[in-house]
Amino acid sequence: MAELNNFSRFGNTFQTKLIYCLLHDVKFTEQIVEYLDTKYFENESFAWSVDMIKTHFVKYNNPPTLEAVAVYVKEIPNDMLKVTVKDALRDIFKDTTDLDFVKDRTIEFCQVQALKSAVMDSVNILQSTEVNKIVPKIKRTMDLAFTVGLDSDVGHIYTEMFEQRISESSRKTVKTGWSVIDNLMAGGLGPGELGVIVAPAGIGKSWALVSMAATALKNGLNVIYYTMELSDTYVGLRFDSHLTSIPSQNLKFHKEEVEERLSEITGNLIIKYYPTKTATLQTIKNHIEKSMKIKQFKPDLVCVDYADLLAYGGISKNMEERFVLKGIYDELRGLAGELQIPIWTASQANRSAVETDVIAADKVSEAYFKVMIADCVISLSRKITDKVSGTARFHVMKNRFGRDGVTFPSKFNASNGQIEIFEEKSFSGKEVSHKMENGNDVIRDLLNKKHQELYPEDDKDKSGFE
Repeated sequence: MAELNNFSRFGNTFQTKLIYCLLHDVKFTEQIVEYLDTKYFENESFAWSVDMIKTHFVKYNNPPTLEAVAVYVKEIPNDMLKVTVKDALRDIFKDTTDLDFVKDRTIEFCQVQALKSAVMDSVNILQSTEVNKIVPKIKRTMDLAFTVGLDSDVGHIYTEMFEQRISESSRKTVKTGWSVIDNLMAGGLGPGELGVIVAPAGIGKSWALVSMAATALKNGLNVIYYTMELSDTYVGLRFDSHLTSIPSQNLKFHKEEVEERLSEITGNLIIKYYPTKTATLQTIKNHIEKSMKIKQFKPDLVCVDYADLLAYGGISKNMEERFVLKGIYDELRGLAGELQIPIWTASQANRSAVETDVIAADKVSEAYFKVMIADCVISLSRKITDKVSGTARFHVMKNRFGRDGVTFPSKFNASNGQIEIFEEKSFSGKEVSHKMENGNDVIRDLLNKKHQELYPEDDKDKSGFE
């Protein structure tokens, strides 16, 4: 029966994984640290490790780093214990699978132990307390036992956290690279936030995502880019093209230049391809966690190209498409919040938006819910005349961080992904706006030029004079 009251029942591997969780999962450690007693561990090295983590966490409000653990181990006075602790800590990195299972079982175990203790305390209360005080005391004892394992973060305490609210560090943003957009978004997209680029098919949603991801790379950040349409190799070529300004079809002629430019990039990028409608948000979450555990790659930004092509992990049989998409976007927003990572994705606009100057919320394909769920929604419009003249319009449809309903003129080079967005009243903005307003003239001039190339004799004077 004694084994039922300690972790020996789960085996040594379980206990090493538990120690790993305590060292690497702040939220879990915060949930359980108060209730995790060293008496639950028969193995002396496990008990010492847990006690060390608890002591450090209570003092510094964070699990110890590996460097701190090494210092603590050196300070162990008992040489034999020092050796067994080193061996135990070495084992915790051998297998890091099933960690969610380990955390769930640990919380359940501590809950049971707390309830057992509460029952025993209640018996003592019955025997030693005045009758009119028995019920309130027992209720408090049992209520406390039921709080074991609950999220200990009570939330933002308004009167105590003014400094945190006004501090720049309270929202660490990832810039889009377009200053006019970043200014509207108070710096960019922050941890736990979802941004959406809306455009019809073939307009440049993927280029916009690549541009934002490339900005993060140039700023020394880690990015994971998920593609459900284009292959990972092709997306990689788009990054090459954007970062060097060399059109993708010419990259093979500029290998040295590309390699030199890539050597200057301080951030890291993982591009992961999943065929359309084969990956769910759980697939994405598993990949992120795998990247963090196996490759020690913690993303600062995640791009999903694009969310409409994900499969829904919930029950979708007989559900309307718009409700399926709502479920996907709900899960995507939830994933951003759970992992505290900013996520940019793209969404399809209706076909009626193809020749629209400004794409508004009513043009979002299938589900207006997408606009409601996201923190920032930006539409991209490129009509036929824009494609010819290399222009585009970016419209801030929704913005939780500041002003919205604003449209910006843009230069858009679809051959290398170079995108510049301007204030409408700036010199460049006026220049681009004028170019867009005279788009038909641009097409007419282009057609005339092509005609001259094909039929130069038509330009000769009909009377025989050139």
